[in-house]
Amino acid sequence: MSFAIQDPGLLGSWLVAGPLSALRAASADRPFRTGLLGREVALWLSDDGAVRAECDGAPLFAQGRYGFAWVCPDGRPARELFAFPEFDEPGRRIIDCGPVGVATSGLRVVENFLDMAHFPYVHAHYLGELPHTEVTPYKVDIDAATDEIWATDCRFWQPRSSAAHAEGSDAAYVYRVMQPFCAMLYKSSSRAGERDAIGLFVQPVDETRVIAHTLLAYFDDTSSDAELIAFQHTIFGQDKPILESHRPQLLPLEGRLETPTRADMLSVTYRRWLRERGQQYGALAADRTAALAATGSAA
Repeated sequence: MSFAIQDPGLLGSWLVAGPLSALRAASADRPFRTGLLGREVALWLSDDGAVRAECDGAPLFAQGRYGFAWVCPDGRPARELFAFPEFDEPGRRIIDCGPVGVATSGLRVVENFLDMAHFPYVHAHYLGELPHTEVTPYKVDIDAATDEIWATDCRFWQPRSSAAHAEGSDAAYVYRVMQPFCAMLYKSSSRAGERDAIGLFVQPVDETRVIAHTLLAYFDDTSSDAELIAFQHTIFGQDKPILESHRPQLLPLEGRLETPTRADMLSVTYRRWLRERGQQYGALAADRTAALAATGSAA
């Protein structure tokens, strides 16, 4: 194969490679081209609608699920793609919010997605507001059957938790990390007793450049598609300059450079989970972390 992946955290994994809508005008002669793990991947739809992919002329395992193309760059997949049952649930609106390029590690993007503590400071008047800064205790577990991280009992006061919410409320969250570059958020919905779902699928173009894809599976009978997309772009637009200012760009998996607090329990679990998986791509090697910690440098 064209990819020679030695990273235990990525072996046999499915990685997002762009929306299926981008492949509809493509063909084997004129494929959709995109970046993945430092290489160029060509994708198109066959006559039967199946996703086809190759790198340097070598075929890759590929599939279309949840409105996106997914590829396994290193050979035969070791597992099925994660389940996303809300995608097919009647009554939900499925909206692709479009790609956003970010100049940082994909692991940084996922970790930021999991962080409630930054809401009042980065997303003031939307996801948080001073003086409501407390992250109340929540639970974090790793599902033994799926090896997914779940954070439950998450609550945070928000002045406007989504495009459909015009007033402040105590929003209930559930976070889920399915694989190193993919996470989900389930949050209070405008429909009583239901939760909206937000999927973050990060495409690692290389170790410090990504394309972030956000997919909504919402119960919202009032907001237009444009309003829902604009809300997500506003939130991501506030995160993007901060994400791109992080130094080092790669995510340290050891605790010597960045000291966590009680509010960072989910982040701590994510980093430990990555470390135990042997994740290397997008992560700062332990020897480099030690050297930076010793010099007090974050460059």
